[in-house]
Amino acid sequence: MFSKLEEINEKYKVLSKKVSDPEVISNQAEWQKLMKEYGELKPLVEKYNEYKKVKEEIEEANLLLEDNLEEDFKHLVKEELSSNKQKIIEIEEELKILLLPKDPNDEKNVIVEIRGGAGGDEAALFAGDLFRMYSMYAERNNWKVEIMDSNEIGVGGFKEIIFMIQGNGAYSKLKYESGVHRVQRIPITESGGRIHTSTVTVAVLPEAEEVDVEINMNDLRIDVFRSSGHGGQSVNTTDSAVRITHLPTNIVVTCQDEKSQLKNKEKALKVLRAKLYEIEQEKLEKELAATRKSQVGTGNRNERIRTYNFPQGRVTDHRIGLTLHKLDSILDGDLDEIIDNLITVDQMEKLKQGI
Repeated sequence: MFSKLEEINEKYKVLSKKVSDPEVISNQAEWQKLMKEYGELKPLVEKYNEYKKVKEEIEEANLLLEDNLEEDFKHLVKEELSSNKQKIIEIEEELKILLLPKDPNDEKNVIVEIRGGAGGDEAALFAGDLFRMYSMYAERNNWKVEIMDSNEIGVGGFKEIIFMIQGNGAYSKLKYESGVHRVQRIPITESGGRIHTSTVTVAVLPEAEEVDVEINMNDLRIDVFRSSGHGGQSVNTTDSAVRITHLPTNIVVTCQDEKSQLKNKEKALKVLRAKLYEIEQEKLEKELAATRKSQVGTGNRNERIRTYNFPQGRVTDHRIGLTLHKLDSILDGDLDEIIDNLITVDQMEKLKQGI
């Protein structure tokens, strides 16, 4: 591990000189590429330098203890030595985590699909709640939310909503949200006060650039039609809505949220590109694909990753056995505690498996 850290440290020094070189700076594309790599290595190098500093302090303390010291001073040195030995153990664990291979998609924007599963209108209403939750979480992180397509129901909520979240590291945090989310509450329409259980599926896809996925326009069938709102009434007098069918895979994507046909087409292509990128990722990473498939499921009640229980005000993530009694704040976008725990468990599993 430490020989690898030394190599990274030397690479960081070289990069540090390069990103300060006026000749490199003049080539913005090259400079930005180097700055990205420099920024990725910085936390690891800083942690390694902290490790070396604490290691030196331990060696100095051991040398001091070989001398005839006054008892009070000797006690202070021993205390500092004990503290630094514990610190070294903690830093080593942090270094192991920082050395784990990075998911190449982590820094990407995400396209999120939320669909009502079992539960009819109640599932659609909760799909709306989850959209609001992710929108507020995005706001807390200064990320931008853009609706790609939606299918609203008359009482509020969505049968389906697809939206993009743009922001650094969006995928690294939100990729753990893929799966079936179960809600237990008394629906507004329930006169007898009975608790109902409904499900909503969430799929999180990394945004794919044109360089990631090349789409042959000859493989597409593009249909245009008038946008419609609740109950099918027209909300636009022109054929601005777009439906794209990718003939080789039979994937169908629609977009009607913009008044411009061109903008709807651009959005639909982004969603299609993300879906095709996921298919390619699945081919390359079968194990990851199997995990993702089991998480997303089909919307049945027994295929769940998280439960939101309104009567008890609790949220339980079943993958890590975490229960938090702060339902309201979580639905207001306070997802950090859940996501941080999921990241930690994921990292620990990768360390165990030697990934």
